[in-house]
Amino acid sequence: MGSSYQILGRTFQPHQLAIATLSLVAIVAAPNPFAAKKPRVVDIQASSPEEEAFIKTYVAKHSQPEEAK
Repeated sequence: MGSSYQILGRTFQPHQLAIATLSLVAIVAAPNPFAAKKPRVVDIQASSPEEEAFIKTYVAKHSQPEEAK
């Protein structure tokens, strides 16, 4: 047959090691789909209170989805 590896007294075929390696990389690298997502918060650095109020109203007005026409 083909080659095999002895690891800790057990015999493993090369394809078994490849599958185990790919599975481990996929588990470690994949993001957690069940993690809670934090909402994005914009830090507004305005020079005056009027400017800050204008920016907040502008963002609130333009962040709403457009209605279907």
